[in-house]
Amino acid sequence: MPIEKDKVVTLHYTLIDADNDLTLEKSSADAPMVYLHGAGNILAGLEQALEGKDSGDRLTVSLDPEQAYGRRDESLRQRLSAKYLKHAGKLKPGKIVRVQTEQGPRMVTVLKVGLKTVDVDANHPFAGRPLRFELEVIDVRDADADEKAHGHVHGPGGHAH
Repeated sequence: MPIEKDKVVTLHYTLIDADNDLTLEKSSADAPMVYLHGAGNILAGLEQALEGKDSGDRLTVSLDPEQAYGRRDESLRQRLSAKYLKHAGKLKPGKIVRVQTEQGPRMVTVLKVGLKTVDVDANHPFAGRPLRFELEVIDVRDADADEKAHGHVHGPGGHAH
């Protein structure tokens, strides 16, 4: 069954920084990634590359920063009052914490912790990096009516209500 809109896709992936061949992330053997194709739940470039593929297919997809998590935006490095991050517990450089912004919740990376201020970076951790995904399609099935209506997978490997 080929991958197309409203199919639930199960796959294994390895995410590699293409500049230095560094593995950034990978699915584990017992926890593959599961997503609803056509619902915008993964990067558009990956979804396009997977269109028409089938169980057992393997592929490598290279994405420029613009196709992945965008270019780094230095204006997204900010100094915040430490009181806004009290909810996050002990802070240290590299820790990723959730903050509330005018645009809604956002994940930021702690850069530096001072007595009263914290320097953070709101860029995605992989922003500015060309990425390579090594993919293996494990399974393709039809999404059920609830999954289509909710725009994501339910049950094992997906989102359970």
